[in-house]
Amino acid sequence: MQGGGSASQVPNLKENSSPASGTVRGPAARGLCDTGRVQLDEFQHGIQLFNAANFFEAHEVLEEVWRAAPAPERKFLQGLIQVAVALHHHSRGNTVGCRSLLARASRNLSAYPVRHAGLDLTALFQTLQEWCAALEEGRSVPPPPKLELTC
Repeated sequence: MQGGGSASQVPNLKENSSPASGTVRGPAARGLCDTGRVQLDEFQHGIQLFNAANFFEAHEVLEEVWRAAPAPERKFLQGLIQVAVALHHHSRGNTVGCRSLLARASRNLSAYPVRHAGLDLTALFQTLQEWCAALEEGRSVPPPPKLELTC
């Protein structure tokens, strides 16, 4: 992948594990949804905007959540913001920026359990892998990912 690695750099995550620590986490490992450490309403709004393909607006809302978030959640939020900005870049024809940000987002998100902040990151990583492969091979990209929020 030019300027950002290859599609193979998108991590493959194991169910209920954290790639960074190897710690097994159950489905209840919801992260910031149940801690009160972030602006939950704004987080949910950012996810709704993302799922409506309003990627620039999603990035703006999630950035506000990121600014107020505690350190342990900042890389996670940064990863989500990077995915939103990557998809925005793609919508504007900037495939180089898209590819670079998808790679950085994948690295940031891979430090978290597959179920974090009420999101299933396994499905997100699968879609990111498909996007990276399509961009690398010059094929049409699949539909953008949807983030299923359970909090």
